Amino acid sequence: MQIALHREGFPDAPALDTAVSHALLREADAGRGRESLRLYTPGDALAFSVLDRTRPGFPLAVARARAAGFTPILRLAGGHAAVFERGALAFAWTVPARSPRGGIRARFAAIASRIERALRRLGVDARTGEVAGEYCPGEFSVNARGAVKLAGIGQRVLRGAAHVGGVVVVRDAPRVRDVLEQVYEALDLPLAGATTGSVENELPGATAADVAAALIAEIASERACAEVPLPPAALEAARTLAPGHALEIDIPASVCAEDLEPDGKLLLARARALEV
Repeated sequence: MQIALHREGFPDAPALDTAVSHALLREADAGRGRESLRLYTPGDALAFSVLDRTRPGFPLAVARARAAGFTPILRLAGGHAAVFERGALAFAWTVPARSPRGGIRARFAAIASRIERALRRLGVDARTGEVAGEYCPGEFSVNARGAVKLAGIGQRVLRGAAHVGGVVVVRDAPRVRDVLEQVYEALDLPLAGATTGSVENELPGATAADVAAALIAEIASERACAEVPLPPAALEAARTLAPGHALEIDIPASVCAEDLEPDGKLLLARARALEV
């Protein structure tokens, strides 16, 4: 069966972007959706996990993300905070499955292998595996030269379907590194900033469009795929799900304005963490 390829993105509404992938997963879980792959340009967003929300430094981490120009959102899948930005390539693979838990490792390996091979097509020395000290560490991260992380992958499993998604950092490694260092410090999570890389650093001039084209070519060499619009039902459901992926956090009195910006301006004055 063909894989439905969706290229729409919503960079000005990061929570909606995540909600679209969530809606596709739920449609597949309910037996109404087919296997699909979203490849899209995200907005500037800092995607936090459910685990991140339990850490004492979470409000400060969210404030630092906003101060750096990244909209905080709640991830659909993944262990810890990751950066999505306008020069990156985001991906979301939705797979209907009768027993999805039995294929968790196989799905991780499949998407990591495809990303690795796509980057190799472009001339990057891409490898699958964790780099010591990387952000959101994982066995199926994709790196360059065994030295810097280029792509992270997360997975969420429901009763009848799975979502495997993440982001390939294509450009702006210093900007991504800077906000990750601030956020991970606030969350009290280990991070070696030098392990955060980008495709452009490995291959000057590379773009997200180049990476997308290479990844589509890899998939097409194995499976039939056809670009189609997002299903209207999924878009409608996504608009309902989007508030659950938005994060607005009250700043505790113990968090000083000086912790957020050198000039002392408090960027976040209000809000609350939305429970989902």
